[in-house]
Amino acid sequence: MALIVQKYGGTSVGDLACIERVADRVIQSKEAGDDLIVVVSAMTGETNRLISLAESVTPTPSPREYAVIVSTGEQVSMALLVMMLHKKGYDARSYTGWQARIKTDLSYHKARILDINTPLIKKDLAKGHIVVVAGFQGVTENDEITTLGRGGSDITAVALAAHLEAQECQIYTDVDGVYTTDPRIVPEARRMNRITFEEMLEMASLGAKVLHIRAVEFAGKYNVPLRVLSSFEQGPGTLITYEEKTMEQPVVSGIAFNRSEAKLTILRVPDKPGVAFTILGAVSKANIEVDMIIQNTAIDGTTDFTFTVHRDEYDEAMSILSKIAKDLGSSETLGDNKIAKISLVGVGMRSHAGIASTMFETLAEEGINIQMISTSEIKVSIIVDEKYLELGVRALHSAFHLDVAPDEEFDPISSGKS
Repeated sequence: MALIVQKYGGTSVGDLACIERVADRVIQSKEAGDDLIVVVSAMTGETNRLISLAESVTPTPSPREYAVIVSTGEQVSMALLVMMLHKKGYDARSYTGWQARIKTDLSYHKARILDINTPLIKKDLAKGHIVVVAGFQGVTENDEITTLGRGGSDITAVALAAHLEAQECQIYTDVDGVYTTDPRIVPEARRMNRITFEEMLEMASLGAKVLHIRAVEFAGKYNVPLRVLSSFEQGPGTLITYEEKTMEQPVVSGIAFNRSEAKLTILRVPDKPGVAFTILGAVSKANIEVDMIIQNTAIDGTTDFTFTVHRDEYDEAMSILSKIAKDLGSSETLGDNKIAKISLVGVGMRSHAGIASTMFETLAEEGINIQMISTSEIKVSIIVDEKYLELGVRALHSAFHLDVAPDEEFDPISSGKS
């Protein structure tokens, strides 16, 4: 009898009809002979409602009480699902993060899991009960309630699966798997049967929103097979696991993109040690995360320094850069918050040359100018004008034949593009 951990997101438990659908899906798995732990998120919109309630009392609630109130949404979903299972004649038992003894550090809003102690859960599983756990929440060693931050319910599910050595952790959401890119932009986008942890980490970090990056990191660290499935239709979903060394990998597995980028440039600063730290150190102190970086050196001993940040932090970063420019004697600062990032991802890049040149040729044919370039072992990212984002994604999806099924894999490098 296999142990399976299933996680259902906010849209999956959005109302009582959805919760009943989840109960039926859980019962189907139970009838197949599996032991089950089910992790649930708050109902759609519930966390925002709770935040609004807190902020209607005070715009700056204490972190402790804020964590207490926002964690209650998952408890409602958890209890309703257990009640629905009882109504259908199945033994089930609910656990809050505190009852499941999901121990965390004392970061109320973005806690990290330190340990899990599950004797009570194991006893219920041994009795044949379905265990339902509230996602997103934990408890410190001093019994302070904490929340795990964005993607917290995914993290709860993966942590439980790792601790209890589950056969698989299934993430149920409103899509039926991980696609080669967003089907809303490329209707021909294909659901992938399998993707590696490395590829999923890159895609999650680059803007793909199917899974949160912390959950993927956790699953990769503890070798927990993840499967993304739809709550609303049957299907095999997408399995996320380690790379199979014996299998030939597609050159490019997917295309990720991010509209929420902004670019800043400081011109003609001294080309000497410490200047990069002066610029980025000040930005880092403001807790602004820097993504891509380019430094262009001129023959006159000066350099132009360009970097990207999240668009929401553009104004603050620009203000900091303007102050630094005066101290460094810069001639000018420039900014652009109408850019976008497009990234090719695939473990097959390790063994194939020509990926970047094919990418650049494809974009040139569409008249799309590349402003910045960044590469890693399994990724090539570029910055373009935001108005060209969708055209670029569609052109690259076609150039790398990502609509071709795995058993028909096409090599764009050897088929004419160079």
